[in-house]
Amino acid sequence: MTAPVARAAPEPLAERRIALVDLLDRLLAGGVVLSGDLTLSIADVDLVRVDLKALISSVSEDVPSPWEPIREVRP
Repeated sequence: MTAPVARAAPEPLAERRIALVDLLDRLLAGGVVLSGDLTLSIADVDLVRVDLKALISSVSEDVPSPWEPIREVRP
């Protein structure tokens, strides 16, 4: 009979150190969606409302850009 192997407990996520470059690489590989709302009001009267929705993702040759350059057609 073999003795059980003691395994170290995994480090809690809050205490893991990740380099900023590695974090950005992970986020851009999967894509990040940012959204937010901003409303400026005076005396409960909404004056300005701004909605922000953005998708941030990396671009590679495997995933083509949806915005292809416009090609001129010459007669």
